[in-house]
Amino acid sequence: MADKVHFELVSPERRLFSADVEMVVVPGSEGDFAVLPDHAPFVALLRAGVVEVHDAGKTSARLFVRGGFAQVTPAGLTVLAEEAIDLAVATKDVLAARLADAEANLAAAADDAQRILAESQVTAFRQVLEAA
Repeated sequence: MADKVHFELVSPERRLFSADVEMVVVPGSEGDFAVLPDHAPFVALLRAGVVEVHDAGKTSARLFVRGGFAQVTPAGLTVLAEEAIDLAVATKDVLAARLADAEANLAAAADDAQRILAESQVTAFRQVLEAA
């Protein structure tokens, strides 16, 4: 389909999204970028933020990603996210509980590696709560 771009979003747990859409806005490490049909191929690192999927003239899906990378090829756009949450199904209560768990992990961190990981998770869940 020349008027659509194939978009897939995959996290370590599962594939969250796969469809042909009009446009996808992605939170790149250098700034947001939009992918449309016939986009030039490239690879980009992602920052924590919201991927917006546009179809039928409106935003059809919003997916929070925490890091990863995006690859644009002639076949479409693939986002491989470190972590991804579909904002249409994640309730604020569930997100708040995950933030509380991350904060507890931070408080219990026994070494620098655990502290750095926990800080990253706390930051990510704060961002996703703001986005939700």
